[in-house]
Amino acid sequence: MTPGEGRRPPGRLRRLLVALSALAAVGLGLAALSAYRDLRSLQDAERAGGSALAAARAYAPEMLSYDYRTIDRDLARAGAHATGALAEQYRRLPAAIGPDARLRHKVQQAVVAAAGVESQSPDEVRVLVFVNLVTSRTDPGAARPTQQVVQSRARLVLVTQGDGWRVSALSTLLGDTPAR
Repeated sequence: MTPGEGRRPPGRLRRLLVALSALAAVGLGLAALSAYRDLRSLQDAERAGGSALAAARAYAPEMLSYDYRTIDRDLARAGAHATGALAEQYRRLPAAIGPDARLRHKVQQAVVAAAGVESQSPDEVRVLVFVNLVTSRTDPGAARPTQQVVQSRARLVLVTQGDGWRVSALSTLLGDTPAR
């Protein structure tokens, strides 16, 4: 080997090390920024889940309860918590269930027993709600009312709208409850 062969001049090596160090620092900075953004996104989703869960616990009894004497007002109040196609369904619901509810003097009261978040993002949260439904009715010709207590569950999909949460989908669940 002749002198100078296989060796880099010290100045060139130093520049290479400085450049590699700078690239490593930039890479670490970008990784830290990405981790920070991911953390913020997770924290935002966690906050959304908590506030949507509270909203679902408050909305579910109103959206699943009615009294034949006040059914139009009850369903209008329930529909105020809805948005999109679900809000339209609530506008049509009094005509669909009102006549039978009035005929049978039907009263349905939903009480939330438990609720939990199935999935969450800052803009949409799916909540599974376990409810006890107490239904009383008097069938035509019956001497007195009958009462039934049913344990049920419902999935509410809540979306942000304005300064709060609105229910964009509500489904009562029978059998398994796979996430959609």
